[in-house]
Amino acid sequence: MSPQQRDALDAMLRSAPRSQTPPTLEEQRTGFATAITRPAPAGVATRGTVLGGRPALELEPAELSGQGRLLYLHGGGYVIGSPDTHAGLVGELARRAGLRTVSVDYRLAPERPFPAAVDDGLAAYRELLDTGTDPRDLVVAGDSAGGGLSIATLLAARDAGLPQPAAVAVFSPWVDLTLAGGSIRAKEGVDPIFLETDLRAYADLYLGEGDRAQPLASPVFADLTGLPPLLVQVGANELLLDDAVRLAGRAGADDVEVTLEIGPGLPHVFQHHYGRLDEADAALERAALFLTAHLSAGHPETAD
Repeated sequence: MSPQQRDALDAMLRSAPRSQTPPTLEEQRTGFATAITRPAPAGVATRGTVLGGRPALELEPAELSGQGRLLYLHGGGYVIGSPDTHAGLVGELARRAGLRTVSVDYRLAPERPFPAAVDDGLAAYRELLDTGTDPRDLVVAGDSAGGGLSIATLLAARDAGLPQPAAVAVFSPWVDLTLAGGSIRAKEGVDPIFLETDLRAYADLYLGEGDRAQPLASPVFADLTGLPPLLVQVGANELLLDDAVRLAGRAGADDVEVTLEIGPGLPHVFQHHYGRLDEADAALERAALFLTAHLSAGHPETAD
């Protein structure tokens, strides 16, 4: 990353200084939407729909690579965010991959705590299969909490006896709500976005007094056997670095094909900065190639 890119990235990340007064939940949701939202890129049509009983956003690139479909689960700590806040990022991934994409507005905590998000992810995945999408033609992706939810959704699908998709890609996945990763502390002050207290507050709202190590909440503790090929992308300058590293290690130990990419000097879900940061564009291009390459790699194994 050039000094000019670093200066620009730092300016974007620090443009909204922390208030001394903790924001309300509504203020957090509004502030996140203001800071993150970018429109879908030119050449990607959007329309509202319903999937798995939840509102969703369909994104369709003008140039399609084939019959493939992408199911996307957005980030936001299970508390904030929506398909609208992520329309730019998801649309850019869809455009690069040439895939019809649907981004699900799963239920958020604290109004709908765990396992509502997992139930919604599974319902969306099940409906895609039930309405004729061949799992060989289906891939899944998500960022941050949506990355953890992507893995949890596929675990729930496996346990329900559903076939796995062709591949899954996750950006800066939050997969350990116990916050046991060493980078949670080692990267404090280096991560320009999060403090440990931020992550703990989101986990409190999502799980309350529930067991934070249960596999569908913290997939890093799950048996990942039978999941499809996995791509994990993460920045070196983020609290969740060890979540990504340990997820990749767990997947490898469970005989899952896995690719781990760590971006030096990069923050949480740096892919949001596509068009502004060369590393973001390159990462999204690699993710698109990973997903489309596996669409034609053969039928994934069906869970027992």
